[in-house]
Amino acid sequence: MLPSDLNSISLRHYWPYLIAGAFGLAGVLCVLSQYKRPRRRPEDETAEEEEVAREVVERPKSDIDEDLHSRQLAVYGRETMRRLFASNVLVSGLQGLGAEIAKNLVLAGVKSVTLHDEGEVEMWDLSANFFLSEGDIGKNRAEACVQKLQELNNAVKVSSLTIPLVKEQLSDFQAVVFTDISLEKAIEFNDYCHSHTPPIPFIKCEVRGLFGGVFCDYGPEFTVLDVDGEEPRTGIVASISNDNPALVTCIDDERLEFQDGDLVIFSEIQGMPELNDGKPRRINGTRPYSFFLEEDTSKFGTYKSGGIVTQVKLPKLLHFKPLREAIKDPGEFLLSDYSKIERSALLHSAFQALDRFRAELGRFPLAGAVEDMAKIVEFVRGVNGEVGEADEKVLNIFLNGSRAILNPMAALFGGVVGQEVVKACSGKFHPIYQFFYFDSIESLPPEPLSPTDVKPLNTRYDAQISVLGADLQMKLENAKIFMVGSGALGCEFLKNLALMGVSCGPTGTLTVTDDDIIEKSNLSRQFLFRESHIGQSKSTVAASAAKLINPSLNITALQNRVGPETENVFNDEFWENLDAVINALDNVNARLYVDSRCVYFQKPLLESGTLGPKCNTQVVIPHLTENYGASRDPPEREAPMCTVHSFPHNINHCLAWARSEFEGLFEKTPTEVNAFLEDPEGYTSGMQSAGDAQARDKLESILECLERERCETFKDCITWARLKFEEYFASRIKQLTFTFPEDSMTSSGTPFWSPPKRFPRPLKFDPADPSHLNLLMAASILRAESFNVPVPDWAKNPKKFAEAVGKVSVPEFVPKEGVKIVTDEKATSVASASLDDAEVIDALSSNLEQLAKKLPSGFRMKPVHFEKDDDTNYHMDLISGLANMRARNYLIQEVDRFKAKLIAGRIIPAIATATAAATGLVCLELYKTLAGNRNLSAYRNTFANLAVPLFSMAEPVPPKTVQHGGTSWTVWDRWIIEGDLTLREVLDWLSAKGLSAYSISCGTSLLYNSMFPRHEERLDRKVSELARDVAKVEVPPYRRHLDVVAGCEDEEGNDVDVPLISIRFR
Repeated sequence: MLPSDLNSISLRHYWPYLIAGAFGLAGVLCVLSQYKRPRRRPEDETAEEEEVAREVVERPKSDIDEDLHSRQLAVYGRETMRRLFASNVLVSGLQGLGAEIAKNLVLAGVKSVTLHDEGEVEMWDLSANFFLSEGDIGKNRAEACVQKLQELNNAVKVSSLTIPLVKEQLSDFQAVVFTDISLEKAIEFNDYCHSHTPPIPFIKCEVRGLFGGVFCDYGPEFTVLDVDGEEPRTGIVASISNDNPALVTCIDDERLEFQDGDLVIFSEIQGMPELNDGKPRRINGTRPYSFFLEEDTSKFGTYKSGGIVTQVKLPKLLHFKPLREAIKDPGEFLLSDYSKIERSALLHSAFQALDRFRAELGRFPLAGAVEDMAKIVEFVRGVNGEVGEADEKVLNIFLNGSRAILNPMAALFGGVVGQEVVKACSGKFHPIYQFFYFDSIESLPPEPLSPTDVKPLNTRYDAQISVLGADLQMKLENAKIFMVGSGALGCEFLKNLALMGVSCGPTGTLTVTDDDIIEKSNLSRQFLFRESHIGQSKSTVAASAAKLINPSLNITALQNRVGPETENVFNDEFWENLDAVINALDNVNARLYVDSRCVYFQKPLLESGTLGPKCNTQVVIPHLTENYGASRDPPEREAPMCTVHSFPHNINHCLAWARSEFEGLFEKTPTEVNAFLEDPEGYTSGMQSAGDAQARDKLESILECLERERCETFKDCITWARLKFEEYFASRIKQLTFTFPEDSMTSSGTPFWSPPKRFPRPLKFDPADPSHLNLLMAASILRAESFNVPVPDWAKNPKKFAEAVGKVSVPEFVPKEGVKIVTDEKATSVASASLDDAEVIDALSSNLEQLAKKLPSGFRMKPVHFEKDDDTNYHMDLISGLANMRARNYLIQEVDRFKAKLIAGRIIPAIATATAAATGLVCLELYKTLAGNRNLSAYRNTFANLAVPLFSMAEPVPPKTVQHGGTSWTVWDRWIIEGDLTLREVLDWLSAKGLSAYSISCGTSLLYNSMFPRHEERLDRKVSELARDVAKVEVPPYRRHLDVVAGCEDEEGNDVDVPLISIRFR
């Protein structure tokens, strides 16, 4: 669950903006709105028809596979993707970190990835590099990884280099990454890259045990084209003063997201045309609904109405220092944990000290070696001055695990560095400037480790044992884990768990469940899947792939959704045997259910989520932290029904309307038609019993569909589509503006068409406009599908289709007096109740029953269910066409088909880098969880935005404590009463605690309430009997107890929240 105020976290110096982002579409719309088609000459008509034919039949072919990259496109946009597709990247060092970086880059779709490593695979490597197996031991690391990396994306060329690099080779790449290189060699290579024309972005990164660091240098001058990737903020102007500075007030429809110092442009201002010149203007004094404009408007015209203010995003120029200078003068470090503000400076010296140690002695420091430690401390002291006792403790941990690359750290830094490469190649998002250090020493077991604990055992887990000890390794291997979901997060988790050895021991078990199947769009992030797996179960395929990473993994794959309906599968015994639960879900309701189960059964829960380049993690430990459901994001604000239906003022409103019309026309109405035809008398009887406006509307829709608008031929479908176009975009608008003319006033004396309302204009159908014909073609084909009408071959011939459309007779529309149009923002339906609803319903029912007898035997319609990811089904053609025509009515900026797909299809932006980083952070918390650490300060919840970049880590919040009568409890507590008790005995049990119970409920039913005299008769009945007879709760045979909720008061009559009560009646 991502914080609701994600966007407010951006730091002030990360807000220069790209002018093109603000001007681009707005400028295009402005030009199009003023463009008039020249009068055609007869000799031009044939050429124009051919041009229209090409535009209608040939959908624009994209150089980007939208089916594969839709979620990534939603984050980066087309231009960034094109830059990536042209980028060649070098990754040097194929231990765990290099493998993770390469994986993320191949999934992102760069042009090529060259793997460089001169070393051979060792058993040690198997704990962090998931491309390697025991059969690869002795092979060159780079060569051993090429084939498996290539399988992730055939569009990316993956190759290997196994000999020493020379600096001149670096000129072949648009970015170079080194994960295991000496400081001396790094400075040599970086000098070459920094001075090269053009500069070659250079990244040096390394992971050492529970510590990691990154250095970035993208050259003397590097332009960040888009600092944060967010859409430019906008506001609807309500007033502008004639002052210096001018006060601009916006409507209170939504809070402004502007910040002091931002640049903005104005458009559509009436009365003060001077501001419509497209000139960026600086603002200050920003408030939720107003700001001051740094300009003297005292001599401008007087503001009348209207206007849009849009944030301008400018490029930002960064000047990187080469490594030889930056190592001595690092500047500000990018921080991740503000409880460790001084840690970065220490680690900056520690990594240099380790490099010097390895250069002088040709080996890593030995764990516990006093002399080795002394050498490191001496060097760090020379750089930092004093080295305190706490610093020495950190350095000791750093050195003891310096040879190891732990998978969670590799996953985290693989995500971070992979994102940095994308930035370097595209200019999208703000780079790390220039050092970032991170550690997770809290992941160490709470008990001190002895040299024996970290002694290698000649297993694939030796690297992990050298840092965390053999005892924790054994706990990991024998852990019983339940993972819910096996999509993007799930694939990363399964890979991590297999490499860590989780559930790989004799008593360990890993259960993964997911009821979804693999789609093509999954392949750009869910790297355990291949194109041949499309259509297969996610959990089954993912489990098999994880088993290949580590054959010892004891994994069971299920295809069950986790919820109340599957509590017979995930029963009490299943939950009670678990050691931890990992959520890899993509919706809040499922997360809340799993959280409730974890609270009930007292199980740790590791939670995470991503949104584009943002990710967050939350650790939930019984009795130590609050649970996931303790804090909720506010519900997403939805536009009022009347806004969507009659008064849209942005493209989201238009798309919401279009999606609703699609579902109504092609899914809901055909479904209702079929329900009626299955049992005409029963259906109409049900509607008559309901007797409300909704029932009337349903019957009217069915009658209209089967009588006036029934289609028997494809030409009928074309006629229907053409008349719908006229109804939606001409007649309805004419009626609306007739009912509410442009100069209408409200009852309070203000103009009716005040912002945010936009006065619409009807459209005139133009057969020469490809967008008009494309919309009608999609509507006709879908209408034919719903009526099971064959679509003729000529239907997609634009000339013949246009001819058929031209033959449709369109009656002239005359607005009517007295038409009621809903304007109440609180209304939930456009249907209005009337006194004669019942009479109308009776008449409609009678007509429908007669009509049913005249239909062909067995006639049924085909409901069409919306599917956004099939570009051949015309669903998005219709929705984007409807939305854009409506946008033209209201002079709202139109969007292309893909943007419409993102919004109407509610596609969640996602990239592999953020997913990898999130799972790495979660697995660091898993170490602590399975170690049984009960120290709250050891755990971390994290929010990260790889775009900005920003890392914010904090201790979890403890659970809320309720106190009463000298005792206390939290959400984690449950009161257990033994025996098959009566209701009176339960009340007495509570009374003994000083609590007066006024109600007892089970499930959704009330078993007892002190206000109801009849309930006194239940006091001497068994609670288990009441649950069965009153609440209709059948306790399954495998469950020994039933749960009740008690409403209680203290002696002073104050309500007291008491824990759930479990009565063990068996």
